[in-house]
Amino acid sequence: MRLPSLRRLSLFVLLLLAIEFLDEFVFGAWEAAWPLIRDDLALDYFQIGLLQAVPSVVSSLVEPALGVLADLWKRRLLILGGGLFFALALLLTALSRSFWPLLLSFVLFYPASGAFVSVSQVALMDHAPERREQNMARWTFAGSLGVVAGPLALGGVAVLGLGWRGLFFLFAGLALGLVALARPRLPVGRTAPEQPQGFWGGLRSALRALRRGEVLRWLILLEFSDLMLDVLLGFLALYLVDVAGLTPAQGGIGVAVWTGVGLVGDLLLIPLLERVRGLDYLRWSTLAELLLFPAFLLIPSLWAKWVLLGLLGLFNAGWYSILQAQLYAALPGQAGAAITLGNLVGLLGGLVPLALASVAQHWGLQEAMWLLLLGPLALLAGLPRRPSGRAG
Repeated sequence: MRLPSLRRLSLFVLLLLAIEFLDEFVFGAWEAAWPLIRDDLALDYFQIGLLQAVPSVVSSLVEPALGVLADLWKRRLLILGGGLFFALALLLTALSRSFWPLLLSFVLFYPASGAFVSVSQVALMDHAPERREQNMARWTFAGSLGVVAGPLALGGVAVLGLGWRGLFFLFAGLALGLVALARPRLPVGRTAPEQPQGFWGGLRSALRALRRGEVLRWLILLEFSDLMLDVLLGFLALYLVDVAGLTPAQGGIGVAVWTGVGLVGDLLLIPLLERVRGLDYLRWSTLAELLLFPAFLLIPSLWAKWVLLGLLGLFNAGWYSILQAQLYAALPGQAGAAITLGNLVGLLGGLVPLALASVAQHWGLQEAMWLLLLGPLALLAGLPRRPSGRAG
């Protein structure tokens, strides 16, 4: 391959990674800002649960169609259109003054992220199928970098007196900038399957994949793993403020500790996967999380909590990237089906934050946090005992 082709290829991959970085940049700031948003809009735990659960359920109804279209139609239009709505949703978030407008902005944001970010991931997985685990590790590292930057950016705008709303205005501008950069660089051609089929044929083909045990295994394990990933992150700042007794600023620092050490773990995972089988690493890290998380909840010392929080972030590194790579490997030639099936299964997973919020509302947030241990327990029980082939 000629050098100019390699240069174009590198720019294409970097663009996709930048899209993932921005998505998690927003997400990291969002999760760290929950105490501020809660106080600004006078929200209770149940409303916060609704703000996390309802958009996730709506997205799980919309994104299956995006997955089918990603295998049948023009991915370029899906990514660019999703980016525009992504920016619009962020603008609406910044302008929200009560619960209902904020919920509307979240409902728009989730499926927009599906088109903008998830379809970009599909494009990356199809770009080099033989290196799915490694590219997913790079993707996850870019996202982790964004998650770490989010709380830091929130602290920065607080110092400048701009508040969380000012940061979301900035996010909207960055999204529009990425759309402008992506427009001339994304492939124009149509993404067509080897056997042409319509939308409903593509949907039936994706649903048939659910009959395969390996596909179902990775979908279920991805949902359970999220308990110690995004679900934990969604309640972490509130736990540190309401249960551990920290200030909102200290709660944001706690989120930064968890995500920052996780970033180091994601970076170390990239070379590690060249030497160690991903599923072997995943099994040992799951055992570590089962020991660390109860200690984090039980030990009252603030400094011990910081250390344990960092270790939790280190050992859950790679969970998503390895499991998602295994799902793509189980769906050869149907990369978009991973979005479709992931969101169909995610309909139930999207209700988890609401269930946890309900437990917190009635019995306390400390008690609700114990339920997150179901994640590593499910991984320990569900991971295959024998090698089933590398995912790339």
